[in-house]
Amino acid sequence: MQAEINKLIVAISSRALFDLDASNQVFERDGVEAYRQYQIAHENEPLHPGDAFHLVKKLLHINKLLGQQRVEVILLSRNTADTGLRIFNSIQHHGLDISKAAFCGGDSPYRYITAFNSHLFLSTNGFDVRQALEHGVAAATILPSKAANTDDYKLRFAFDGDAVLFSDEAERIYKAQGLAEFTRSEREAAKTPLSGGPFKPFLAALQMLQKEFKAGESPIRTCLVTARAAPAHERVVLTLRNWDIKIDESLFLGGLDKGVFLGAYNADVFFDDQQGHCESARGHVATGHVPSGIANQRPVS
Repeated sequence: MQAEINKLIVAISSRALFDLDASNQVFERDGVEAYRQYQIAHENEPLHPGDAFHLVKKLLHINKLLGQQRVEVILLSRNTADTGLRIFNSIQHHGLDISKAAFCGGDSPYRYITAFNSHLFLSTNGFDVRQALEHGVAAATILPSKAANTDDYKLRFAFDGDAVLFSDEAERIYKAQGLAEFTRSEREAAKTPLSGGPFKPFLAALQMLQKEFKAGESPIRTCLVTARAAPAHERVVLTLRNWDIKIDESLFLGGLDKGVFLGAYNADVFFDDQQGHCESARGHVATGHVPSGIANQRPVS
């Protein structure tokens, strides 16, 4: 199903939106009924922000700037509506304009992601994220990080290239044959656009929102942060041109650690397919692991 035209729709799990660690400890230690009683007993105590809270707050602020609802956030939760009442009370307490939700009573909510026409799904549950990706929705596992950007209402997205914005076709050559063959192959294929990766539709939806603002006034900025270097950068540039998608900033790091550069860019969130890069980045910025491409293929037993 195609995402709704002219509206950016983001689905988010309750544990990505709020800090539910204490509640989850009760669940892990004492079981479902103890968790239920705990949530009911504390349902009037607002939850603290989770790792994606400030990103959601900034996304919803776009509606105020445009004077109309062009961004919608959907809550997807493994809670029941009964235990989820605390979550909705917390949404109201923090002044978040979120009114649609699916409470799945312990089951995975992934089947509702496309039903809500979502462009993006953010969760702390890796299984749910993989299911969303397999159903054609951009998705990432939000990693614990204390590096939330709360300085302003500017929204700064950062993306890895191969297996995130682009397919993993080039990365497969690198993994199988090494850097020299990767560089040679990319030089020869420089004029051939890369296929789109899981986050291409989300990037296109962000650009749609950017165009709603006058030149130089958009609160949204995008940045490509890739380990590629010249001459392998040319195919990336020409691919984006072929897609008619403009990236505000591009960092071709030639293998340098991405974390310090993401901190300098002041990213609100960075999406990367490689777990090692994500672990490095989350010390500097909020980070989402995208379990797609060859780097995340499970070995065949």
